[in-house]
Amino acid sequence: GTRSETFLTDAQGRANRMRARLALDARGGFLAFRYEFLSDLGAYLTPIGAMVHAMNPTFCGGGVYHLPALHGSFRQVLTNTAPVGAYRGAGRPDIAYLIERTVDEAARVTGIDRVTLRRLNHVGVFPYATANGFTYDSGDFAGCLDDALAAAEWSTFEPRRSAARAQGRLRGIGIASFIESSGGGVTAQDEVAIRFEPGGAIALHAVTQSNGQGHETTFPLLVARELGLPAERMRLVASDAASGLAGSGSFASRSLLVVGSAFKVACERVIERAVPHAAQALGVAESDVRYADGTFVAGGASLSLAALVERLAGPAPHPLDVTAGVPPSRVFPNGCHVAEVEVDIETGAPRIVRYTAADDFGHVVNHTVVEGQLHGGVAQGAGQVFGEHARYDRDTGQLLAGTFMDYPMPRADLFGDILAIDHPVPSPSNALGAKGAGEAGTTGAIPALMSALLDALRPLGVTHLDMPATPERLWRAIHATDRRTP
Repeated sequence: GTRSETFLTDAQGRANRMRARLALDARGGFLAFRYEFLSDLGAYLTPIGAMVHAMNPTFCGGGVYHLPALHGSFRQVLTNTAPVGAYRGAGRPDIAYLIERTVDEAARVTGIDRVTLRRLNHVGVFPYATANGFTYDSGDFAGCLDDALAAAEWSTFEPRRSAARAQGRLRGIGIASFIESSGGGVTAQDEVAIRFEPGGAIALHAVTQSNGQGHETTFPLLVARELGLPAERMRLVASDAASGLAGSGSFASRSLLVVGSAFKVACERVIERAVPHAAQALGVAESDVRYADGTFVAGGASLSLAALVERLAGPAPHPLDVTAGVPPSRVFPNGCHVAEVEVDIETGAPRIVRYTAADDFGHVVNHTVVEGQLHGGVAQGAGQVFGEHARYDRDTGQLLAGTFMDYPMPRADLFGDILAIDHPVPSPSNALGAKGAGEAGTTGAIPALMSALLDALRPLGVTHLDMPATPERLWRAIHATDRRTP
């Protein structure tokens, strides 16, 4: 399709009007949370749009907080717009934004410090059963909060605000503590295979496709660490129909926690299958063989797995070839993001000057890959916050944002540094202990950035602003007050 056609017809991300109410006791403890979604699904349904925009907010409808009572309602309507599908986060950023925006407002109304209010109500004991029937299996919400605040230099923010104001800019700091659900699947198991090929190559088969997540880097690295073999010898074979494997594919930040767990189990089976061969080569009983770091040891003798693989090479299949599968699991990655933004008083132009993300992704195989996904997710969240809006004429239904002249994408000059901190609490729900990282950047960025924008505008008396916070909207909010002069 042409770019104009894709603007008109490709599935869009989300179009919600949301309301929330939060009840607190006299000391600031949360008692109940009620939320309502009105969602525009477009002119017709995509296979997953209606489901994820009701189901995913429900999974984490209480956020990271102890809430004895929850109530959510979802109304979904068909309109004349392009259909809504599963865009990064797929319902998770929506509920995270609504919860954190409401907590910030509760802090403003009660006069309780917003960090104190969050800390007071964090879930602290795991596993934790939510009021709507889900279980957070592990986490350290307070630890993520502490990491983020320290790295973001939260306590020394006010001098930075004053310095910016003296130069004609409004500076604000925002915070979002959030949780998402990841995992699940549509098949009973996700299966993988490890095949030792002639010439020393190792093929890793999985029913999962990478569209930027770095599977071709992460899965070989994971298997290499488990087996003590060079990652350079491994190649990922994704979704080969001839493999005969079952699996659910790539969605819901599930690849590492489900497929990665299957690879871990497969590696354990390789070692189990190799022990009798190693014992025979070493001339010892199987019970005497120990394996660690790529080497079988018995008494004073040793044999590397690499040497054993070569020793057993011959006509396919190789004796150490294995297939393994694990059932899909659902886990709850979480984090705390802190954003600092500045808004130019004369033009309304915003800029992200600092961004700090402390995330619990469980077991992390490759921090660089995770950080790359986080950066991309933050950028997509910033796009929604600062300008992305598919506008239609109310009377004619004509698309008014059908080119990149009218629909801004986030660009590098919108951002300062993004600091990513791992705060891993391994999940007990899967063999690898992973939790999923693909959508956290967007889920955290939307509430954190809007929190920062409202903090920047609050000295002027602005207490609410809807997304997108375009320069025009920010300029109008600033100049609707009489307190804009430094």
